[in-house]
Amino acid sequence: MSDACPVAAFFDVDNTLIRGASAFHLAAGLYRRGFFRKRDLWRYAFHQLRYRVLGENKDQIDELRSEALQIMRGHSVAEVTAIAEDIYDQVLCLRIYPGTQKLLDEHVAAGHGVWLITATPVEIASLLARRLGATGGLGTVAEHADGHYTGRLVGDMLHGEAKAAAVRTLAAERGIDLSRSYAYGDSLNDVPILSEVGRPCAINPERRLRRYAAEVGWPVREFRGRRRAARRGVNAASLAGAAWAASLVLRAVRRSLRGR
Repeated sequence: MSDACPVAAFFDVDNTLIRGASAFHLAAGLYRRGFFRKRDLWRYAFHQLRYRVLGENKDQIDELRSEALQIMRGHSVAEVTAIAEDIYDQVLCLRIYPGTQKLLDEHVAAGHGVWLITATPVEIASLLARRLGATGGLGTVAEHADGHYTGRLVGDMLHGEAKAAAVRTLAAERGIDLSRSYAYGDSLNDVPILSEVGRPCAINPERRLRRYAAEVGWPVREFRGRRRAARRGVNAASLAGAAWAASLVLRAVRRSLRGR
């Protein structure tokens, strides 16, 4: 696929391409390898459930990202990248929405540039892009020196308006015509990137984005199944996510108790 492509498609990741928060699954994998404590995983599990039910909250995302950066401090980039590969094979590949993947594949087949753009660490964005045949991935960049994370960010977390700025920069660098391009997102925080292109679409939208899309006339695609999640506070998918997270922690606690 040529780098200089006038039409591009920009995909958010969490709840647009991947069911739930991809960073949570990375956190679970890091926990199993001793990166942090059980109480940290409980917190991530709670925020995973809250995110599935209520959508994104920027302040909470900022807080979790800050904690995650400190957890990563001193660990090698190579080690985390290898763990991310394992997490994709074990978990993430099973949580991709088939409908969204079909859209992505159609853009690839049409010769469009396909970019994943997410607040999730760029290691996850790049991994998903590579595995799915996309052009590339843009994500939050954790600073590293001599191959090890420092615990600081490079620039801003790629969220909200920062996503839109990244899209504009990429378009200028690669000659992308945003008026002919596509963007897909699930949250009100994706409105900035959806507003940058001529062909926006809300995928699996949380309640606020669904309402906004109706007001401005954006199309909506629903890939979460026939049961209507958006009109209820909690749905079967959210409960399944909570059960998965709880069972993960409980299994870890049981192993710990047996070890004692």
